[in-house]
Amino acid sequence: MSLSTQSSSPQSGSTPNGSPSNGSTPGGQASVTADRFRRVAGHYPTGVVLVTAPAPSPRQAPPAMVIGTFTSVSLHPPLVGFLPARTSTTWPRIRAAGRFCVNVLAADQQHVCRSFATADPRRWEVPHHETGTGSPVLLDALAWFDCELADEVDAGDHWFVTGAVRDLGVRRVGPPLVFLRGGYSHCALHSDTSGAGAAWG
Repeated sequence: MSLSTQSSSPQSGSTPNGSPSNGSTPGGQASVTADRFRRVAGHYPTGVVLVTAPAPSPRQAPPAMVIGTFTSVSLHPPLVGFLPARTSTTWPRIRAAGRFCVNVLAADQQHVCRSFATADPRRWEVPHHETGTGSPVLLDALAWFDCELADEVDAGDHWFVTGAVRDLGVRRVGPPLVFLRGGYSHCALHSDTSGAGAAWG
């Protein structure tokens, strides 16, 4: 499978030939600062999802947060995971609900991502309905995973959260929204995907 990405922001932290711009070499002695870690890790593309939970009351909006650390964890049992920051003020509200829905955003949903990331008061005008556990699922999301909170463990300045998948589905087919080197990107699938169900190590 071949993937190509087009980033909406210029590449930084490297020279035209791809070598590190700060003069460091593999195996060299250098401190791992937060800025350096973030810059290097930014070269790995991550998918963008919206994690939602049931509203705590009829007068309150459902809690929701944009996440770039979503991953599948296990097939048996079906588990997914993501890493909210310890400083997040939204994660405690989702934790309190004990359940959540992961909405996989499409490449054409940058506006949805920005709306929820900035707590736009009109963010919940996006078409959605509730899952079986009461969490909102976006009608235009690529896919969704309805989960119950399974575990939460310490992961440095984040929490590693796992959810037990109770239901899931695909709403439409298209390129996912991707974050790469500080900007939005999208993936283009070029090769045959007939072997997509094969086991990966």
